[in-house]
Amino acid sequence: MLNNKTILITGGTGSFGHHFVDYVLSHYQPKKIIIYSRDEFKQFNMQNAYKEYGKILRFFIGDVRDKDRLSRALQGVDYVIHAAALKQVPACEYNPIEAIKTNINGACNVIDACLDKGVKKVIALSTDKSVSPINLYGSTKMVSDKLFAASNAYSGTSGTRFAVVRYGNVAGSRGSVIPFFQNIIDNGGKSLPITDYNMTRFWISLEEGVKLVIKALEEAHGGETFISRIPSFRITDLAQAMLPGCDMPEVGIREGEKLHEVMIPAEDSARTYEYEKHYIIYPNYTWWESASVIPGGKLVEPGFIYSSGTNKEWLTVEDIKAKLKTDIERHD
Repeated sequence: MLNNKTILITGGTGSFGHHFVDYVLSHYQPKKIIIYSRDEFKQFNMQNAYKEYGKILRFFIGDVRDKDRLSRALQGVDYVIHAAALKQVPACEYNPIEAIKTNINGACNVIDACLDKGVKKVIALSTDKSVSPINLYGSTKMVSDKLFAASNAYSGTSGTRFAVVRYGNVAGSRGSVIPFFQNIIDNGGKSLPITDYNMTRFWISLEEGVKLVIKALEEAHGGETFISRIPSFRITDLAQAMLPGCDMPEVGIREGEKLHEVMIPAEDSARTYEYEKHYIIYPNYTWWESASVIPGGKLVEPGFIYSSGTNKEWLTVEDIKAKLKTDIERHD
């Protein structure tokens, strides 16, 4: 569906943007991919990395806070992937107004500009932290998710369609525990600090995240939240996979951090369908047509919670070692 189409990625110089571009160029023949971001140095580096695709890959300096610049960049765009956000929990706590300007006001600008320019479909990237948020970052993303879902009411029967893709920390991404542990190991450390011995997380690779976004582009009618079915792992098992036999001092959970990742709360179970490789939470609005439920899924049990702590699929230490090679090292 991406052949001969123009795609714009906000925040496109990040880890997701790089892998999305790689995947799309390998599997499709897009007309144009526009990288929209505010860091000219990252754009310079990315442009050099993709020199051979100079006729396809375009770069716009701009901020999602700037609606006029967004509107200019969206001229002739078919699909938008909204990946731009302030994501670091401590930074958002210390700079709350800035987080609101980017994550909430920026979302409004993306929505308005896409509606005005007649973009066909918009997929916004979300996070587990938007579920029952306990920090400002999660709260701003919860609001953003609500905005994108509700915006389908403004686009009419044949206008722009908005949907959300939700996943947790991508394995090996900046700010996640894997590079933190690896830095300790590279500097000769013999122990890896554990915030809580009971802590669990979901494992999703960049490729799995990209594939889920493309599935949402293909299937979304508007208002859905797509969530991958992925395995869980224990942080203690990750530490042993990366540095076998290491000491693991427990240092306590940081402010704004959860013991387990939750992707689907019990309150959404009445609208959640399970598919072979993913879940979809359907919207609860008067304009939503039940006939728009995508075939092939089944409604989950009442009270169902999709949490890394109660997941049915788990990675062993050996599984994690294998994934560190296939999902992390391959993308360095």
